[in-house]
Amino acid sequence: MFRLLPSLLLCSLLLHLPMLFANNRPVILLLGDSLSSGYDIALSERWTTALQDRLTDQGFEHRLVNASVTGETSRGGLSRLPELLQRHRPRWVIIELGGNDGLRGLELAQTRQNLQKVVQLSLSAEVRVLLIGMKIPPNLGPVYSRRFEAIYTDIAHQALLPRVPFLLQGVAGNTALMQTDGIHPNAKGQPAILENVWRVLGPLLQPHGLESIPAATVK
Repeated sequence: MFRLLPSLLLCSLLLHLPMLFANNRPVILLLGDSLSSGYDIALSERWTTALQDRLTDQGFEHRLVNASVTGETSRGGLSRLPELLQRHRPRWVIIELGGNDGLRGLELAQTRQNLQKVVQLSLSAEVRVLLIGMKIPPNLGPVYSRRFEAIYTDIAHQALLPRVPFLLQGVAGNTALMQTDGIHPNAKGQPAILENVWRVLGPLLQPHGLESIPAATVK
């Protein structure tokens, strides 16, 4: 029996090696809503799945943790963030929130405050932040729409954050790339979303990009 113990221990170690390796990989935490949770899109066709494939194919060790929830608001994301930061210890947080706030006509000052707190919590945890900008349909009037869009540019400017100008650039308004509700992209729109994000994220992860700067110095 005792002779079997070393073999059993070795087998156990080999079985757990993939898990140990995965836990040591730098984490990119995606905090978003239905646009990132893959509403009515097969897992294999989602832009988030393609993002992990892109990371792997280009030699990045990063592991994407998609913490996006359909229907999420900026307030909901803020309430979940502390536990997510503690559990996953991410190197990056990608913030894709606020769209549902705008669609529901919520008070813009509160949305701004919530997003600012999400950014502050992340930076305080020495996590790098990528902010994804959003736009909303003009249903609530041009003034509300402009003020909503300005939230993202203002926060990015004030906190010196890299920003994706608009997640659905080239997708929104194109009926061939959108679901019938006119709000959510379909499977054909997912590649364009990936490129919108990768255009900004990819260079940041390069050795000469923001990834090479100690997180504590990133404001």
